[in-house]
Amino acid sequence: MSGQSYPTTPDGRYFVVRGRLWRASNPALEPEVRERLVRELMNARRAVGAARRKADHTGKTVAHEAVNRAKVALGERGPVWWDDGAPDLNRHLARTGPYAEWYASLPEDKR
Repeated sequence: MSGQSYPTTPDGRYFVVRGRLWRASNPALEPEVRERLVRELMNARRAVGAARRKADHTGKTVAHEAVNRAKVALGERGPVWWDDGAPDLNRHLARTGPYAEWYASLPEDKR
């Protein structure tokens, strides 16, 4: 996110980018674990870019798999990290569904 702050839903499950909900990392992760997983994610993303520049399709596939593993471990993909039975609304529009009222209450420049 390069230092930019995005609005986070009141329950902390999602942040909003260009009107879409994106699942946040599991807040229960120990800080050291989170830091390690974020490093792995950034390394994997760099590997995707390097493979793309080289037109290395196999390398790109391997790097994308590493990105996915890190995102699942962070709780951003895969099974949800909350246990109240609420559905995963990742990539849904924030202006619809259970977060609509909260989203509408945000200042225009935060949406």
